[in-house]
Amino acid sequence: MQGTFRFSFGPWNISEGADPFGPTVRESLPFAKKLDMYKSLGFDGIQFHDDDVVPNMNELTPAAIIAEAGKVKKILDRHGLVPEFVAPRLWEDPRTVDGAYTSNSAADRKYALDRSKRTIDIARELGTRNIVLWLAREGTYIREAKDSVEAAKRIADAIQMMLDYDKNIRVMIESKPNEPMDHTYIPTIGHAIGLGLLTNDPARVGCLIESAHAILAGLDPSDEMGYAMAHRKLWSVHLNDQNGLKFDQDKSFGAVDLRRAFNQVRILDRHGFGNEGEWVGLDVKAMRTQRIEDSTKHLRNSRSIFLRLLELSRAMDDKAIARCVEARDYEELEGIIIKGLIG
Repeated sequence: MQGTFRFSFGPWNISEGADPFGPTVRESLPFAKKLDMYKSLGFDGIQFHDDDVVPNMNELTPAAIIAEAGKVKKILDRHGLVPEFVAPRLWEDPRTVDGAYTSNSAADRKYALDRSKRTIDIARELGTRNIVLWLAREGTYIREAKDSVEAAKRIADAIQMMLDYDKNIRVMIESKPNEPMDHTYIPTIGHAIGLGLLTNDPARVGCLIESAHAILAGLDPSDEMGYAMAHRKLWSVHLNDQNGLKFDQDKSFGAVDLRRAFNQVRILDRHGFGNEGEWVGLDVKAMRTQRIEDSTKHLRNSRSIFLRLLELSRAMDDKAIARCVEARDYEELEGIIIKGLIG
């Protein structure tokens, strides 16, 4: 069974040229100008943080937030763009400095829950049922500062609150082992899937796998994707690449390890990813050295690399591969894969 692939990215992926060690070096492109670029780059879907849609949402009433989101929905419709998901940004406000759902401050936890409700309001207005949780600060710099049992329960309770708030939404957990926190409570997709079992509706709790996050956990992204698909929980991906166990680099997909990228494409395609409406999302950043007029080539490159690897995978001699597997002639199999990638 082959997959069906359509592509999305978030407006933050046309970045201002910041890295973890320096300020921005490019001017910010207006949101409207970014929207104009989607179709020409071959993308039909758009990913959102809540404040990408309503930038000043902390200053607005719930009704005003919904009204602003409705205006954005009309703009998306004019551009022919589909909103893939909305994610609450719970890692930049001063009230989330010690975590959001797992903060040691009850008042800060309440802020996180209220903001999550507003995110759902925005998603409903835009026309998507997908809520992504990147649990950025749900961890600690020092283990003794928090109780990990209580922390897991608090995250699960927050997800339960969201499921109860809107019976239509589904929550996609995007796991990451570290950064910005030293120790995170949901470091892998296995943790994310297990977390859903602590709610009363685990069928609505799935995951989004980011290539770089799996690599940072010392895992192979294609294996993580396969594990999630075996559970029917892989509802989105963030494809990118990563130079080893360093900071989260968000490099163009396939830019570091083509074989690793090939196996991600292959596992998605062979198991019908996209046939139930899933998107191939990119989370890639242009290099800091890139000029503003060339600051979308990383998106173009990532999509074209995906499609080329898809061609190569589908052109592989599956019968020859099956014979190698049957004979356990893995050296021959490796030769087939490498030669296929060399072309």
